[in-house]
Amino acid sequence: MSNKFLHTPMGLSLFYPYVPDESKRLVNEVLNTRWIGQGPMVNKFEDEFSKLFNVKYPVALNSGTSALETAYDLIGLKKGDRVISTPLTCTATNLALLARGVEIIWADILEDTLCIDPSDVYDKFYSINNIKAVVQVHLGGIEAEVDVSRISVPLVSDACQALGIFKGDYTACSFQAIKHVTCGDGGMLVVDDENDYKKAKLMRWFGIDRDKKMKNNWQAYKERRMTFDIEMIGYKRQMTDIAAAMGIGGLMNYNTVMEHNNELFDMYSNMLSNVDGIKVIDGNNNKHWLMTILVERRDDFAKMLFENSIDTNLVQVRNDVYKIFGGKRANLPVMNRIEDKYLSLPIGMHITVDDVEYICNLIKRGW
Repeated sequence: MSNKFLHTPMGLSLFYPYVPDESKRLVNEVLNTRWIGQGPMVNKFEDEFSKLFNVKYPVALNSGTSALETAYDLIGLKKGDRVISTPLTCTATNLALLARGVEIIWADILEDTLCIDPSDVYDKFYSINNIKAVVQVHLGGIEAEVDVSRISVPLVSDACQALGIFKGDYTACSFQAIKHVTCGDGGMLVVDDENDYKKAKLMRWFGIDRDKKMKNNWQAYKERRMTFDIEMIGYKRQMTDIAAAMGIGGLMNYNTVMEHNNELFDMYSNMLSNVDGIKVIDGNNNKHWLMTILVERRDDFAKMLFENSIDTNLVQVRNDVYKIFGGKRANLPVMNRIEDKYLSLPIGMHITVDDVEYICNLIKRGW
């Protein structure tokens, strides 16, 4: 048996940060240099990210939320615009829309994946006026399947739970504490267009061209003339070299994390496949950040796990029920039907195959 009761005071935690030795070493190196804010390590992190995932225009930011914010800014979303989005996601996906005065059009989800239903997206896109963008979320690591060729507006993919999936015009990634790769916190916006790439880099630091500043040895004036100007509104969304160092170490271990989570997910799926009252949530492409199930009598099931020192949670609460979004359940048949059934089980580098066997054997005994 594994050391399951040593993971946390309560036992097997649902999440636990994975910080590889390479990240610790690189952070220590950064702390002994001049650059601990945004510096050369951020550029290196973007380069390593680009190589690992074969993407051309990655922009490192201080959070996945900032990546979404920047995507929405690049699109130019404003008050009165409408955006189709999913209710089943971290609130960050939709709060950034609400902050811009956008009217959110909720689309239903698919029962097999819990991701946004492409058919409902297309139906609403062609029947509702003034749709300016569509936002899909690769929930729990599962690839959402909205086809950008079926819509004539930008497609934003929130891949903050699915590092390694890049679809649509903008992809937002997260390196928050418990993600596949952690920077403590951090994000990456991947864009398809070079002009968007240049704008995003300006947006992350007050509209200032840091490459131009660097070429002028960081001096704002040279021979009584300005060496750079500010031509657009920018923000404070940049990543630090400390975070980037953590991220580089994480990227070195990305494949190891994926292989481990794949093994655990497959084990869960096989051991729970014939258990009455349980359905495993999966998709055609799954990065396995969550191990989510639909379970009958969810409260009894969760109580049984807690009594055996196993953590579990919903992770995502449908956004439309929060007061800030109106506080009313939208007319979404699948979302409404499965709302009291979905739940996530522990998965990650802190979980072993012995842990999964222990959890599944408990579940097989009933709840």
